Amino acid sequence: MATDVLIVGGGGREHALAWKLKQSPSIGKLYIAPGNGGTRLVGENVPIEAIDFENLANFAEEKKISLTVIGPDNPLAEGIVDLFRLRGLRVWGPTKAAAHIEGSKAFAKNLMREAGVPTAEFEIFSNHDDALAYVRELGAPIVIKASGLSLGKGVYVCMTLAEAESALEEIMVQHVFKKSGDEVVIEEYLDGQEISIHALADGKDFVLFPPSQDHKQVGENDTGKNTGGMGAIAPVPWVGAEALKDIETRVVRPTLGALAEHGAPFSGILYPGLKMSSQGPKVLEFNARFGDPECQVYMRLLKTDLLDILEASADGKLAGTKIEWNTGFAVNIVLASGGYPDAYKKGFPVTGIEGADKVPGVVIFHAGIAIQGGNLVTSGGRVLGVSAVGDTLKIALDRAYEAVELINFEGKYFRRDIGAKALAQ
Repeated sequence: MATDVLIVGGGGREHALAWKLKQSPSIGKLYIAPGNGGTRLVGENVPIEAIDFENLANFAEEKKISLTVIGPDNPLAEGIVDLFRLRGLRVWGPTKAAAHIEGSKAFAKNLMREAGVPTAEFEIFSNHDDALAYVRELGAPIVIKASGLSLGKGVYVCMTLAEAESALEEIMVQHVFKKSGDEVVIEEYLDGQEISIHALADGKDFVLFPPSQDHKQVGENDTGKNTGGMGAIAPVPWVGAEALKDIETRVVRPTLGALAEHGAPFSGILYPGLKMSSQGPKVLEFNARFGDPECQVYMRLLKTDLLDILEASADGKLAGTKIEWNTGFAVNIVLASGGYPDAYKKGFPVTGIEGADKVPGVVIFHAGIAIQGGNLVTSGGRVLGVSAVGDTLKIALDRAYEAVELINFEGKYFRRDIGAKALAQ
């Protein structure tokens, strides 16, 4: 019997999930709420916002949806899974209590301290003067984070004291992240490269995905402000099986155990962002959903039926599940609006996607794209994700960048060094 699915969200991550779910032999009708200009090509867009829980649940009931898949962080942090379960609706994603590991960096840091999970030394502040005094005492480099959700932009890696003082001013005085910045986490600066780990969990068991690497900062050579992510690669060639086993043992398993002990068993994707420091892996933060742009590269590499593993996760039946992956590499290059992650203009026509889609190994995922008068126009900070696969990382990157050059819109911005560190090692 065909399985009708509702995906909640409207970004590149949700387009990638829809694209992969559409390939399942078991898929029936596929809906995306609210979706975007690209998701309409693989399913039916539904004009309900991701935070409109009641209407989403009403829709799921009315259409007799078999599984609802939650993409973004906000609905999870606000308890959409709890509401769906209360109404007897089958849903994939963590409860509000479990998603608090992303919703509050302060909670996550304290949980790690309690569970003995390796992380940067830290202190938590809710008073600006106290935070400022602490920063001046420690000096730079130092890392300052808004504790609450901030679309991936609330992290400041400050290499000078002036940058740190400015970060505290923005977060705690100007309130650029609103209530998310009522509390800040101040951490020691760690050396080493970042990697993203994704564990598919069902409340009891879990399966690790291959390691991926996001490129969070807007500027090349990892400079400038943090964004939601400017590009990703997977797998990470220098992270071997032994390192992955160490992360599973010291990070993933104890974290899931600690959440269960707190009465918040985790079902969905647990995504720790790690620094592979000179002292070993250390957790920078936890996310309670697929990373974006990491999701896009995973969907390009995944061989196993996505619907099967999401259902197993939602139903608590992951035990013994093996996930198969295609060989080779996948990359995703984000094309952003000029000015992102700060203010940017919208409504510019987007051209060249059809030609870019014809480059071997390339699939284009839409994010900040809307339909206006029958044409595609920019509607967000991150506009498109240009993904490509290849037998080697270099082939995948060459294909993606070839496609990038074929796409045009006013203010188009992208990083030209995605995957460069991995290639250099």
